[in-house]
Amino acid sequence: MEGYVDVLVARQAIFDRRREVYAYELLFRSDAARNQFDGTEAATATLQVLSNSLLSIGAEKLLGGKKAFVNFDHRLLSTRVHLALPRESLVIEILETVIPTADLVALCRSIRDDGYSLALDDFTDGREFADLARLASVIKIDMRQSSQQEQEQMLRTYQPRGVLMLAEKVETHAEFEWALKAGYDLFQGYFFARPVIVRSQHIPAVKTTCLQLLREMQKCDLNFTNLQSLIRGDLSLTFQLLRYVNSALFAREDKIDSIATALAALGEENIRRWVALATLPTLATNKPGELVKLSLVRARFCERLAQLSHYEDSNQAFLMGLFSLIDALVDQPIAEALQSIQLEGKVANILLGHGAKQDLLTSLFELISAYEPGNWDEVERLSSKCGILPAEVGQAYLDATSWVEQFSQIAIA
Repeated sequence: MEGYVDVLVARQAIFDRRREVYAYELLFRSDAARNQFDGTEAATATLQVLSNSLLSIGAEKLLGGKKAFVNFDHRLLSTRVHLALPRESLVIEILETVIPTADLVALCRSIRDDGYSLALDDFTDGREFADLARLASVIKIDMRQSSQQEQEQMLRTYQPRGVLMLAEKVETHAEFEWALKAGYDLFQGYFFARPVIVRSQHIPAVKTTCLQLLREMQKCDLNFTNLQSLIRGDLSLTFQLLRYVNSALFAREDKIDSIATALAALGEENIRRWVALATLPTLATNKPGELVKLSLVRARFCERLAQLSHYEDSNQAFLMGLFSLIDALVDQPIAEALQSIQLEGKVANILLGHGAKQDLLTSLFELISAYEPGNWDEVERLSSKCGILPAEVGQAYLDATSWVEQFSQIAIA
């Protein structure tokens, strides 16, 4: 259809020093952005993506009340699209590929004077960027491009000016610890999903109950007697179950006050959802809440993609997404973590990297793995392989993030 734009949007969390989510960087692509015109049409499409899809219709789904970092090049800055977007939730991220001309600096000064925050991406402290640095509220430093000595020098130079310093591509726990001690204010990367492995670690009783519930959830037919027995033995889980079943999500007139009645009222599908929501935060003690949310987003995302591709068992896909970060949640190698929840068969093989290449479930896992970092060419290839339209993939991701934000207010808070 002429004028139709497939919007693909992913997000990556930005953390503060307490390892709480400060903002999300939004990664997006539209088909119009890949055309062969002079760029005018691409800028117009980007404007539509930002104003209509990201920061209005999809704002709550994607951001959950946090700020959005969005990449802008010189041409997009010139459109002054920012004026249509809320100052309080937008951080305009100036790409490292821009040429810092006097015209660009004047444009950025005008945008800052409009009340918007500016961030400089992949900053390396070259003299030519000095004027832009004076306008920035956030400076992002790639830990792969700058030495520790260079990073420390930039921290000493810009932090006293009130600039928030953000460490990019923090990919290990050790790198995060160094960046934290160096004095960075914000952090972005995959460090939260890369656990420090602690072998032979004793699992507390409450975590044992959570693992037992996750094992029960894997069964095709749930055993309500076993579930009731496990939940009854844990006061916190009992409270969470009753709070969940009596929440506004289900709009019940009569209050439910027993475990058996609650399980019967929820039914198998909602029980599986509740078990995931209730147990993961406990397993992820001392881990960022974003790690729990990401596991749940993956679970729901996988489930929706399985439904769209007509895979025969969407629950299996849900479990695959849910357990894809189990190693980080329980601080164990992935093989040991999967063994602790007794996960076997096709899903376990895929998570261990041994999935059959021609299997649809393997392709679905590859698709979500490509989507999160915004690897759009792979997303397009894999979505076609799975029989899903790119626009459907983008909508499935929005649905997944919306679902998690809605349910986390009850189960993860």
